Amino acid sequence: MLTTFYLFLLSFFVISLLMFGVWLLQLKNKNAGIVDIVWAVSFMVSAFVFFFFTEGYEVRQYIVVGLVSLWCLRLGIHLFVRNWGKEEDLRYTQLRKEWGAHANRNLFLFFEFQAITAAALSVPLIWILNNPSLEFSIIELIGYGLILVAIIGEAAADYQLQQYKKTAVKGGICDIGLWNYSRHPNYFFEWLVWVAIFLIALPAQYGWISIYCPVLMWHFLNNVTGVKMTEEHMVKTRGERYLRYQSSTSAFIPWFKITRKKSEI
Repeated sequence: MLTTFYLFLLSFFVISLLMFGVWLLQLKNKNAGIVDIVWAVSFMVSAFVFFFFTEGYEVRQYIVVGLVSLWCLRLGIHLFVRNWGKEEDLRYTQLRKEWGAHANRNLFLFFEFQAITAAALSVPLIWILNNPSLEFSIIELIGYGLILVAIIGEAAADYQLQQYKKTAVKGGICDIGLWNYSRHPNYFFEWLVWVAIFLIALPAQYGWISIYCPVLMWHFLNNVTGVKMTEEHMVKTRGERYLRYQSSTSAFIPWFKITRKKSEI
């Protein structure tokens, strides 16, 4: 049985090859957004790699690999359909402008950084799949339930946004369904997946260390990409409309509308 460190290296090697392939592809089609699809399925890739080199309780292994695959495939297919035939995402277009002549080199480094990040975030799956216990603890069962809620919630948020865009007027803001309670419900439910993985890992040896996953993903989604970049773009393109939406709607965790006095608006 390979150790956690060697399994991490193996996972990184496989994902980095996928990212290298995506980088070569974007050299041809000038669309770096395809990296998002590979990022989405990279955790399923890691789960299958770990499955063949771990010796935990088989029933648990099948459940976890199945749930991770469901999560990754749902998101990957959604991103593929959403981006098929479309122009490059504005995030990557902006990066190309900022990096200028070094854009392709920096995109390569950026893609490979995503590979090592995905491999690092996948480590708790090693501990889960190595868990030999024939019994499922209460906290582990809660984690399984939570990951299903997260997958359904993220799918619902994506579907609602997709339906809104079909009839939306130019410059409109989606505030239907889950988007009425959070400005970024898709990112929230994506983060909730990592909370669930932490709970599932907790009964396993070293599982408590996986708390770094929801903590890091909270930071990435709120302060690096996700919320931060989307908010900047929406304020720039939607202006006062989006500022009003910001003032009344939770940024991340779905919550009731915020009511303010007229003097505060």
